[in-house]
Amino acid sequence: MATELASRGIIRVAGEEARAFLDRLITCDMDRVDADGARLGALLSPQGKILADFIVVRTGDADFLLDCPAACIGDLIRRLTLYKLRAKLTISDLSATHVVHAGWYGSVPEDAVRDPLLAVLGWRSIRPRETSATGPEEERAYHAHRIRLGVPEAGLDFALGDAFPHEALMDQLGGVDFDKGCYVGQEVVSRMQHRGTARTRIVSVVYDGEAPGSGAEVTSGERVLGQTGSASGDRGLAMIRIDRAADALESGTPILAGDRPVRFAKPVWVRFPYPGEAAPAA
Repeated sequence: MATELASRGIIRVAGEEARAFLDRLITCDMDRVDADGARLGALLSPQGKILADFIVVRTGDADFLLDCPAACIGDLIRRLTLYKLRAKLTISDLSATHVVHAGWYGSVPEDAVRDPLLAVLGWRSIRPRETSATGPEEERAYHAHRIRLGVPEAGLDFALGDAFPHEALMDQLGGVDFDKGCYVGQEVVSRMQHRGTARTRIVSVVYDGEAPGSGAEVTSGERVLGQTGSASGDRGLAMIRIDRAADALESGTPILAGDRPVRFAKPVWVRFPYPGEAAPAA
């Protein structure tokens, strides 16, 4: 199954200094983009918050495409241009002429790359925009697939400018290379990694019945644990305080999302302890 992702846009960064330019700005190691063909990355604020996340796709030795949320295209181009200075490269918006496709449950087309977040997500491809397009039903099917796997998306599960990479699970999905050189916001993110101070995380949840709307409070008694994000059927994602949720489970206090009982369902690829799960021995 495959679909166009109307919620995505494309920025092209090309030129002899494009690779070095991106490498000193973003969270992923461009050497690994070269090796894998694509990788999750982000541009952070100096305080370590995600300003834009994207999939970096290598299309040539000095040519890279950023598959990113369409809503942040203008802001991301503006920020990249501020950092550009005299670097020998061009930054352009290809969203009017090209579109992102995603597919799953099938072979990878020749013009596509394995989704760098998770192989089981499927594949992604950037193609010229055509007059015929898939409809919203197919894109909803993609998001249902993504939600079942527990993979968050900017604008639906976390707000750009308000979340750290660890909160958005970028450390779990290969979006932060902790052994690379400096990039904007690195000090904050590295400190969070080495001290293990990420208390807020996006987690996969199962609702008792149909999911509440996005932004519903997740509570335990009078205590707010977080809020819900995207959902499909009885499955969803929620941004919560892990420690508060663990306390609720330990005390036996029911956890609700809006007025719906909710439980946590840890995906197999997640490496941090879920609420109620013992931390691994040091």
